[in-house]
Amino acid sequence: MLSRLLVTYLRPYRRELTAVLVLQLVGTVASLYLPSLNADIIDFGVARGDTGYIVETGGWMLAVTLVQIVCSIGAVWFGARVAMAFGRDVRSGIFHRVGAFSAREVATFGAPSLITRTTNDVQQVQLLVVMFCTMFVAAPIMCVAGVIMALQEDVGLSWLLLVCVPALAISIGLIVARMVPQFRLMQDRIDQVNRVLREQLSGIRVVRAFVREKAETERFGDANRHLTDTALRVGRLQALIFPTVMLILNVSSVAVLWFGAHRVDTGEMQVGALTAFLSYLLMILMSVMMATFISMMIPRAAVCAERIQEVLETESSVTDPDEPVTELPTRAEVEFLGVEFRYPGAADPVLRDISFRAEAGRTTAIIGSTGAGKTTLLSLVPRLIDVTGGVLRVNGTDVRDLEPDVLRGRIGLVPQQAYLFTGTVASNLRYGNPDATDEDLWQALEIAQAKDFVEEMGGLESAIAQGGTNVSGGQRQRLSIARALVRQPEIYLFDDAFSALDLATDAALRAALRPHTQRSAILVVAQRVSTILDADQIIVLENGEIVGTGTHRELMADCPTYQEIVESQLTPEQAA
Repeated sequence: MLSRLLVTYLRPYRRELTAVLVLQLVGTVASLYLPSLNADIIDFGVARGDTGYIVETGGWMLAVTLVQIVCSIGAVWFGARVAMAFGRDVRSGIFHRVGAFSAREVATFGAPSLITRTTNDVQQVQLLVVMFCTMFVAAPIMCVAGVIMALQEDVGLSWLLLVCVPALAISIGLIVARMVPQFRLMQDRIDQVNRVLREQLSGIRVVRAFVREKAETERFGDANRHLTDTALRVGRLQALIFPTVMLILNVSSVAVLWFGAHRVDTGEMQVGALTAFLSYLLMILMSVMMATFISMMIPRAAVCAERIQEVLETESSVTDPDEPVTELPTRAEVEFLGVEFRYPGAADPVLRDISFRAEAGRTTAIIGSTGAGKTTLLSLVPRLIDVTGGVLRVNGTDVRDLEPDVLRGRIGLVPQQAYLFTGTVASNLRYGNPDATDEDLWQALEIAQAKDFVEEMGGLESAIAQGGTNVSGGQRQRLSIARALVRQPEIYLFDDAFSALDLATDAALRAALRPHTQRSAILVVAQRVSTILDADQIIVLENGEIVGTGTHRELMADCPTYQEIVESQLTPEQAA
C-alpha cells in the first residue's frame, strides 16, 4: 500500500527527485572526501612540518565543505517541495474521493476516521517523504562509499565493519519490529479520541441538559488514556534506540582506537589513516542509524498509507453512467416503479415495492412511523444513495442514466437536519444559485417566512456561524428552505423541513409556497399531520412498504395506519 501510494503521487515530481538524488550524491561524496584530506594533513603536513601543504590542503577542505553545504541545502529544498506537494495532492485526492461517496460510504468510514485519514495519516506519510529525501537517500550512498574509503585507508581493520554494522542494524531492527503493531494501534486510538471529542462537541447541549459532564469527561479520559498508554509504549521503544546507537558507536570507536593503535605501533598504519578510518566507521554507523531511524517511521507510515488507500480505492455505490443523459424535458415528474433499497449484507430491504408518481403542480406527502424508510426514500431521488431494485425516473429518465449534475441541478433539497455554512446569509442562500441577485434572495426569504428575522440580524451580509449555531433551529430551517427556493428547481424535496416551525409559521410558509411552486413537483416527508392535510397525494409507509395512497379523506376512510397517526395528533374535529 505504501509503495503504491508513493509511486502514484510522486510520479509527477520525477525531476525534483532526480535533483535530490544528484545533490545528495555529490554532497555525500564531498563529506566522505573530507576525512581523507584531514588524514593527508596529519601524515604529510603536521608530521613533516610542511606549513604550505597544510594551508593548500586546508583550502581544498574549505572548497569541498562549501560544495557539501550547497548540495545539502539544495537537496533539502527540493525534498521539502516534493514532500509538501505530495501531501497537498494526497489530501486533494482523499477530499475529491470522499466528495464522490454516497451516504452509505460516508457512514461506513465515519466522519472522525475520514478526518484523521485526511490530516494525521497524510502527515505521517508526508513526514516519511521528507525524511526519505533528506536522509534516506544519503544513507546508502554514505554506507557504500564509506566502506570503500575505509578499505582504502586500511584493510586490516575491515573486520570491525563486519561486526559493528550488523550489530547496529540487528539491534535497531529488533526494536522497530516491536513498534509496528503499536503504530497500527495508535492510529485506531487517534480515531477513537476524535470520535469521542466530536460527539461531545456536537452534543454539548444534550450533555449539559442531562448533567452528564462527569460521565463524558470519564469517557474522554478513557479514550485519551488508551491513546496515551499506546504512545508511551511506542515512546519507550523509541527511547531504546539512541542509547543502543550510542553504545555501539562508542564501543566501535574504542575498538578502532585499540586495534588501530597496535597497527600504528607496528608501523602497519599511519596516525592520519587511523583518524580517517575512525571517521569513516562513524559515518558508516551513522548512515545505518539514519536508515534504521527512517525504517522506524516506515511501519507507521505504512499503516497510514493503508488507511489512505482504503479511502482512495473505495468506489462509490452511486456510479456515473458510461453514456450519461445530459438533457431532460422540463415536465417535473418523479416516478417510482417497484423500487427497492437494501443495505449490503442486510437480511431485509429498507424499502420494497415502492410505486407512485409525483407530478408538476401537485404535492406528494410521505408519512409513516419512525424507521418506516421515509428519509431513505427521499434520498433516492437525488442519488445520495442508489436504488438496489426497480426503477426510479425523473422527468421520464432513469436516474442511473442521468449525469449527476444534471439530475441534482433540477432538484431543491431541504434536508432533515438543516445545515448552514460559515459565512453570511447571502453566501448560504447562493449555494442554491450562485448567480442569484439580492432581489432573488429577498424574495426567497419572504416566501420562507425568514425576511423579518434576517432584517433584524442586519440584512443579507449578516454573519452565520459554523453550522448556523448563531440562529435558532426554526430560523435555520427557514433559511434552508429559502436556499432551495433560490434555485427555482423543477422538483422540491422537503425532508421533514417544517418540523421546527410553529403551526402559524408552517401554515403561512405553505400558503406562500403554493403560487411559487405551481410548475414544480413537491415531495414532502412529514411527521406532523397538519403539514400534509391539503396534499394532493399522501403516501403512507410502514416497515418500508406502502400501506396507503390517496388524499387525507380517502386515507381516513380506508387506511388504518394513517388513521392511527392522525388520531394520535389531531382531535376528531381537526381530522374531519
